Amino acid sequence: MIRSLLSADYPRSRLVAAILLAIVVALALAPFLFPGARSLAVAAKILVFILLVASYDLLLGYTGIVSFAHTMFFGIGAYGVAIASTRMGPGWDAVALGPACALPLSALLALVIGLFSLRVKAIFFAMITLAVAAAFQTLASQLSEFTGGEDGLTFKAPELLQPSFELFEDTVLGVSIDGRLLSYYLLFFVVLALFLVLLRIVNSPFGRVLQAIRENDFRAEALGYRTVVYRTLSTVLAAVFATMAGALLAIWLRYNGPDTTLSFEIMLDTLLIVVIGGMGTMYGAVIGSALFVFAQSYLQDLMGWISAGFDGVPLAAALFSPDRWLLWLGVLFVLSVYYFPTGVVGKLRARALVRGRP
Repeated sequence: MIRSLLSADYPRSRLVAAILLAIVVALALAPFLFPGARSLAVAAKILVFILLVASYDLLLGYTGIVSFAHTMFFGIGAYGVAIASTRMGPGWDAVALGPACALPLSALLALVIGLFSLRVKAIFFAMITLAVAAAFQTLASQLSEFTGGEDGLTFKAPELLQPSFELFEDTVLGVSIDGRLLSYYLLFFVVLALFLVLLRIVNSPFGRVLQAIRENDFRAEALGYRTVVYRTLSTVLAAVFATMAGALLAIWLRYNGPDTTLSFEIMLDTLLIVVIGGMGTMYGAVIGSALFVFAQSYLQDLMGWISAGFDGVPLAAALFSPDRWLLWLGVLFVLSVYYFPTGVVGKLRARALVRGRP
């Protein structure tokens, strides 16, 4: 059963397996283990980033395509749900229609962008995608009649997912089973299912060809594989999964705006998480997203606690001031890349291989 779900792609490291199991259990039981609106929001953000980063890993880690337009598809999914819910009102028909319209649009744009890779080199292709993403963000900001402009769109979710909805009058294990909790578990199970689909894709014959193209596209072409077709399909598939991640984020937040899903900062975060977790591993998306979002959310609080401990030492207290949390976040990223050049998963797998224990 587990072999089938994981597509025969095991973590290949006991430590990686333990970390993955701990993250999945923590996310599955987050509303009960870590009660509170903030902790639930952090767990939901981790889930969205797992799907977004895994979709980008399909593109970068498995196919070797560097694209800076990935957040564009992320935003299309979010805007699809937001626009449909704003126009049609709260209801499951709007929630279904949003992704139903966003997915074909993302696939079409990804197909057009993917065809650019036939005529330009990798660095120029990356610049083209960056320009397209910037243009789309500007367009979303200016078409205020449809997108809400810089203010974005705020909408209501279906009644079942609204915070005011309560499934039971009594609490379960001290937690109220309300619409917010149901929204979280909708995210959890959809992300879990889509991640397993991605895992199956990269471990299929199609995924093996993508890896061959990444390693040597000329050799793959010589073996009879039409690299153009495989690259384009990889771009389209990655865009489709990113679109679903954006739709899930919009459902959770009940809001979407240019800075929420289309900002270049999100693109950089996605790229960092892929590198930190391990490119071409898929499991790196889970570990990298958990580490990154957790550090991004709680490092400032930790800095405040450390600074208070050095209250009598002015220099140390200033060094660990919560205002400098971004500096320390950058230091942590530099150290992680230095000590884990192939990512956390890649490094731990290599260590397990050396020790001779899968």
